Order: sequence, then C-alpha cells, then structure tokens
Amino acid sequence: MSLARATRSELTKQFSTSMWWILAIVLGVYVGLTATGLAFTLGAVENGALPGGQTGLPVGDGAASVLYSLASAVGYVFPLLIGTLLVTGEFRHKTLTPTFLATPRRGLVLWAKLLAGAVMGLLYGAVAIVVAVGPSAAVLAGFGMPTGLDTSETWAMLGRIMVSFVLWVLVGIGVGLVVRNQVAAVVIVLAFTQFVEPLLRFAGAFVEQLTVIARYLPGAAGDALVGVSIFTITASPGGDGLEWWGGGLVLLGYALALLLIGHIVSWRRDVS
Repeated sequence: MSLARATRSELTKQFSTSMWWILAIVLGVYVGLTATGLAFTLGAVENGALPGGQTGLPVGDGAASVLYSLASAVGYVFPLLIGTLLVTGEFRHKTLTPTFLATPRRGLVLWAKLLAGAVMGLLYGAVAIVVAVGPSAAVLAGFGMPTGLDTSETWAMLGRIMVSFVLWVLVGIGVGLVVRNQVAAVVIVLAFTQFVEPLLRFAGAFVEQLTVIARYLPGAAGDALVGVSIFTITASPGGDGLEWWGGGLVLLGYALALLLIGHIVSWRRDVS
C-alpha cells in the first residue's frame, strides 16, 4: 500500500467516528466563549466602563493579538487530545491488527498517521482561529478598537497558530505511542496541561530556579511559537522568553522525542 492510500485510510478512520467532531464542537464553544467574553471585558476597560489600569489586561492596539492568540493559548489541548486518540483508539478497539495485516510496513503506517494528524491539526487550527478571531474582531470593532486584521503581523501570528496545532497533534501521537492505554493517556494529557504545567509556569514566574525550566515546557514553547499569549502577558515577568522559532523547535523536539521513544518501545512490539 502506498503512503497516499495509507494516509487516506487513516483519515477515513478519523472521520468515520464521532469523536473528531465532538472535540471540534467543544473546541469551538470553549475558545469562542472565552475570546468573546474577554473581548467584551477589554472593550469595557478601554472605554472606561470597567477599571483596568492595574489589572495587567492588554488594552489598546495589543488587545487584538492577545484575543486571537486564545485559539492556541486555551485550545491547544484539543489537537493534543486528537493526536493521542488517533493512536490509542487503535489499541483500545483492537483495530491495529487488521491495519498491520493490510499494511505490514509499520513505518509506513506511522507516517500515514503523522500525515493524517497534520490534516486534523490544520482542521482544528482553522476552527479555533475562526471562533477566536470572528467574535473578537466584531466586539473590538463595536467598541471602536483596532482589530489588527489589516496588519501582516496579525496574519503571521495566525499562520503560526496553524503550525502550532499541527505540532500539538504530533506531540499527541507521540504520547499515544508511549502510553498505549487510552484512559491513562488522556488522564496524563489533561493532568499535565491543566494542572502540572500551569503550576510550574506560575512558580517559574516567582522562583528563579524554575524560570528556565518553565520556559522550555511544552505549553510555554507553544505560546512562544505563536508569539503572544494571555498567560505570558498577565504573568509576572520571569526573564526573557524564547523567540517564536525557538518555541517551534522546542515543541518539535518534544514531538520527535516522544515519537522516537514510542516507535522503539511500543510501535514495534507485538499487538495483542
């Protein structure tokens, strides 16, 4: 089987289940409501309806980019999850055996999953950008604030968001290879992204010894790649962050490391 046919097969598996569109809907609602709510708050602060001088909230020209970056800042867990499920679902439902029988070259199957995952990342990135940018730009325009949609910097940032979503799917595939149990993998992803890393990044803003460590965490690297994040804007300064390309390389490094480990310890093992 060719790589193109194997990739098409992987995409068929994804779109034949309900999980992909359920996660897409949750992503859209979560990011859309967050961006819209924050846009109204920033608009009210900018127009004096709410006090905001000492809150650290971005106002003026910087508000638009922060609002648009919410697509990745709060939505990155969804491509991470879909990448994880792309692999662990095969182990859970025992569909990997017929997959390997149809395509005995396991390396080809893995490449197909990576390409299919990249497509899913682009799809989820597009959903996140639409629901973050659309309502936010409308609210900002309603308050008479600049939307930033006429600047190349904004469009470059949106392009980096798309890249970050693809990389997050690849990281998720790596997690799924290393942790084959679906429940355990999902719990690890949610626990790390929603509790462990936020705690470490918060501590890194105040504890000098943790600053460098916090800078190279996956979520921090993703924020650096995008270039703007509500979390880095409102956090206390803890040293200079990574350049956007540095953040991209760090996130890519996580993906490659997990994929390599998973390929060695899991992917080549017998499937029960």
